Amino acid sequence: MAHNNHTHLHGQDLPKVLQLLPNPFFALVEANNSHKFHFLKAWASPLPQDQFLETHAGSVQVLLSSTIGPPITAQILHLLPSLKLLVTISAGLDHIDLAECRARGVAIANASKIFAEDVADMAVGLLLDVMRNISASDRFVRDGFWVSKGDFALGSKIGGKQVGVVGLGNIGLEVAKRLEAFGCNILYNSRKKKPFVSYPFFPDVCELAANSDVLVICCGLTAQTHHMINKKVLLALGREGVIVNVGRGAIIDEKEMVQCLVRGEIGGAGLDVFENEPHAPKELFALDNVVLSPHHAVLTPECFTALRELVVGNLEAFFSNKPLLSQVENN
Repeated sequence: MAHNNHTHLHGQDLPKVLQLLPNPFFALVEANNSHKFHFLKAWASPLPQDQFLETHAGSVQVLLSSTIGPPITAQILHLLPSLKLLVTISAGLDHIDLAECRARGVAIANASKIFAEDVADMAVGLLLDVMRNISASDRFVRDGFWVSKGDFALGSKIGGKQVGVVGLGNIGLEVAKRLEAFGCNILYNSRKKKPFVSYPFFPDVCELAANSDVLVICCGLTAQTHHMINKKVLLALGREGVIVNVGRGAIIDEKEMVQCLVRGEIGGAGLDVFENEPHAPKELFALDNVVLSPHHAVLTPECFTALRELVVGNLEAFFSNKPLLSQVENN
């Protein structure tokens, strides 16, 4: 392990941190910490990635990762036998082969709770927008329809609504806390019942949908949650029901959701994530009961500052033989 004080070290003597692809956030981390760490950039090498990794296989202990890519596969991990830590700037882990990391003893540090408040704010914002027709009414005024057509469609009251939260983790809890303040009744589905909350628990997501006016998707994407929100769940939500997704696009069967929205089989949607980003279904563009956002929920300056501090704190902790700040348990 490297010594705790790196100020006297230069270049190759600094602890190495590998990056596989360019990322604006990684550049931000490097700009403020190039005196502490040697950032190895696989994409900047004339060597093919496999050869570059083989060249540094014996010395690289830390890899920086993000959902932008590339996925951290068993093949990549095989080329990095000395790897001890994977630091991802996401809360979700669906881009990482968790089983292979576990088998190789590679620790994972993620964004932990850093994103929770900002994502919850976006979830509530999308819900308010859809139910109160905020974006649609803005277009109505800008297009001159207030003058030419007169009255605009009624919105829906938020208070008193049954809101089903899918995934009562860090983000889900923040969503629930915010919507309770609006007078909503919170229900939830999660992998396990949470003993520290009094909200009604529904182990079956379809049953949760049937008892909800709104579904807010906050869970991570796994093999178990892929297309968990299928046609059956959407139909259970019903013609007046609204779905909000701030988790991952593929948690919802997007084709079925689009058909339900086009046919009026559900009442509306607020979507920050999609199955094939950056492509969103064009069928949704003309629907006033759908609000779209470009996977933007976490993008605030305050969030970036906190995330940078967390990433650097994890790197410093690792190279100082101290506990990681946001290690993923039981990965």
